[in-house]
Amino acid sequence: MASQNQNGPQKTRLEPPRSPRILRWAGLAALIVAVAVAATGILRRQQQQTEVAQWTQAEAIPTVSIVTPQQGVSGLQLVLPGDVKAWHDAPIYARVNGYLKNWYFNYGARVKTGQVLAEIEAPDLDGQLAAAQAKLNAANSEVKVRQAEQDFAKTTYERWGDSPNGVVSVQETQMKKGDYDSATARLSAAQAGVNAAKDEVDRLQALESFKRITVPFDGVVTERNTDIGALINAGSGVGGGSGPVLFRVADVHKMRIFVKVPQKVSAGLQEGMTAELVLPQYPDKTFNAVVVTTSRAIDMTSRTLLVELDADNPNDLLQPGTYAQVHFNLPANPDIMHVPTSALLFREHGLEVAVIGQDNKIELKKVTLGRNLGTQIEVLKGLTPSDRVVNSPPDSLSDGDVVHFAGEPAQASKEARSRGGRH
Repeated sequence: MASQNQNGPQKTRLEPPRSPRILRWAGLAALIVAVAVAATGILRRQQQQTEVAQWTQAEAIPTVSIVTPQQGVSGLQLVLPGDVKAWHDAPIYARVNGYLKNWYFNYGARVKTGQVLAEIEAPDLDGQLAAAQAKLNAANSEVKVRQAEQDFAKTTYERWGDSPNGVVSVQETQMKKGDYDSATARLSAAQAGVNAAKDEVDRLQALESFKRITVPFDGVVTERNTDIGALINAGSGVGGGSGPVLFRVADVHKMRIFVKVPQKVSAGLQEGMTAELVLPQYPDKTFNAVVVTTSRAIDMTSRTLLVELDADNPNDLLQPGTYAQVHFNLPANPDIMHVPTSALLFREHGLEVAVIGQDNKIELKKVTLGRNLGTQIEVLKGLTPSDRVVNSPPDSLSDGDVVHFAGEPAQASKEARSRGGRH
């Protein structure tokens, strides 16, 4: 207690207060850091926006491919569809009514001239022929009778005519002459009946020969539309018949190809011009053909010229009825430009093409076209050999648009994008 009183009560020790200057510096530093962070974020966002805008502008510049107009093209081809037909093609109809007795060649068979394709049973025709022959026999018998009558009348008339005067009267002689003339007339009528009956027999015998259907020329049977026991009607409109085609025979040693050529390009096709045929079933083969003739008239419905080509067919690869692409080899014209048909633009002012001008900017040029050659088209006016033509241009392409080229170097693309941004 004494000691406590001696030292007195013990006091608590306190920290000295911080200086206001330190606090101000700390707050200022925090503020600077916050401002720096905010500024950095703003600058970063602005940079990203700029990059996005530049990327958008660069992507808005279309990428195009370029072709150069060709002048005086050699080996230029006009491609048109054509129909391949047999050298000769004959539908075989029946000429008599009846039933099919037998057929001897199926479709695909090779046949020779005169071979029998089929035989027809014609009982009605057989009956008509038998009746006609009986009528002919009767007519011949009558002729014999009339001939005997005429011979007797002639002999009597001549005997009475040679009698001495006064033995036979003139009236009796004239009567015998009348009998002779009547017998002669009856004989002529009987002979006419024989001729008519014979003609009927000959006609029916000719029809009898049609019971055997024969091959008209060497070729291939391409159709068989009947079978044994089938009812046969005479066809092809002969005698009012309306029967169907029984067989069809085609001569395929050589083929005819028919092409309808548009009037606009028909002037370039001449006899003797060569062409190549491409068939869907033989995509890796070509067949040679030659223009042999044209119709020399424009069809008023389609405004086309019918052209016939001939092609040899030693291996029978060309088949009747085949569709073919006909590639005509056209002569070159050095004064005409040729561009792909895909380079054309159909605008309200007419046909145009897009060419690359200064600073890779588009210029639209009006063109005057010549012949349409399939994948190529002739340009008569509007282009020069030095023009750089845009192939397959987008529909939105306009005058002054900046473009860059497919496959161009990176630096060129960058410059194009830069110009696009300034544009």
